[in-house]
Amino acid sequence: MATARCERLPSADHEMDDWLFLSSESAGPEVLEVSRDVQEAADRSKLRSKLVSAWNSVKYGWTLKKKSKFSRSSPVILLGKSYELKDQGERELFRSSFVSLLWLTYRRGFPPLAGSSLTSDSGWGCVLRTGQMLLAHGLLLHLMPPDWTWSVTHHAVKDDMDLESRSVHRGQSFQEGPHKRCRKLSLGSLLDRPMEATHRRAVSWFADLPTAPFGIHQLVELGKSSGKKAGDWYGPSIAAHILQKAVAASVVLPNLVVYVAQDCTVYVADVKKLCERPPPQSWKSVIILVPVRLGGQDLNPAYITCVKKLLTLQCCIGIIGGKPKHSLFFVGFQDDNLLYLDPHYCQPTVDITKENFPLESFHCKYPRKMSVSRMDPSCTIGFYAKCQKDFESLCTIVTEALSTSTETYPMFIFAEGHSQEHERSNTPTNNITYIQRKDELRRVDTSNSMDEFVLL
Repeated sequence: MATARCERLPSADHEMDDWLFLSSESAGPEVLEVSRDVQEAADRSKLRSKLVSAWNSVKYGWTLKKKSKFSRSSPVILLGKSYELKDQGERELFRSSFVSLLWLTYRRGFPPLAGSSLTSDSGWGCVLRTGQMLLAHGLLLHLMPPDWTWSVTHHAVKDDMDLESRSVHRGQSFQEGPHKRCRKLSLGSLLDRPMEATHRRAVSWFADLPTAPFGIHQLVELGKSSGKKAGDWYGPSIAAHILQKAVAASVVLPNLVVYVAQDCTVYVADVKKLCERPPPQSWKSVIILVPVRLGGQDLNPAYITCVKKLLTLQCCIGIIGGKPKHSLFFVGFQDDNLLYLDPHYCQPTVDITKENFPLESFHCKYPRKMSVSRMDPSCTIGFYAKCQKDFESLCTIVTEALSTSTETYPMFIFAEGHSQEHERSNTPTNNITYIQRKDELRRVDTSNSMDEFVLL
């Protein structure tokens, strides 16, 4: 849990809150006497769901109106970009960039998940939500122009760093009153509308509906092949494989693939084979996911510098990980504190079938932070390469960043050639995983390791 809390997302007009609506809701007059029992059971289920949501808001600090504080004397790193907070313009850029990240949290009130009566993922779906955020950031890099930011800023309020309570981006100005908002749009904002349509479409892909390609329903369905079901806790490695299957099964991203590293090794030939396509377009963009375990119960101190170094790379799209029931999405750092997005705030499901559905609940205004030493060692690290040249550059700069952990085994490595997966698939392994480290092949028994990681 973070060492400091931040203020919960202020409710929009008529937005439900975890502490309101704790009583049962009536569904109208009864037609049949038996429907009374059905209605009472449904009311109890709704009440239970709301109580669980309220408890999780208490447990993870969303009911505390306390913000994380940031130093103006040192830069803050956010997914490969550095911001000097002592400069007002830089502070505004940091705020704009952070707010533009997609924030995907627990939701309640969505259609029941297949094979269960669950209509909320509160209390168990945090790893899937952080996986969604990792994928979502990769998609924004894939679909949007460089340095794109979310230009709808009528949600702006005074932030954690004592910024003024105003925000003007691309000529837009907004004023908020108790019951109304007025907005002036410039020519620049009108030109942004195609990008806003793409942004809205990307958000809809993560909707809480069975038809959404990357929504909670689809991810739970794909998790069945890994022995998981709705209500289970999903480890960061399983989440990586689920995301790979979700992108492969979708038709919305024909020019993007996901590669999951095996045994802490990125096999370059396998990535190239996955990305190659017939001319004239000879390369697909790729998201690389690397599941690792960086120690036993606690993070190995030797890897702390390496984790921070990776977050300074623009090809890094974030890190997911955390203890069971408490997974976070790490997006940057300042000094020895990691910045993260927290999925543990349970919000009402948004009906994305409505035209111009509200986007505010998909964006978080306040970054949270925690000491990097408290990071759980189970995690999945994400990278994005738009083209073959970017992938080759990624291999070089990531390898250089990994060299900061030379006093121990590297967090992971890049290896030329193909993996041995097709050979191992025909041979029983009895929970034995093979790890390649500096041309040495060794065997490690993982039958008792947490999740599905190998201890380094």
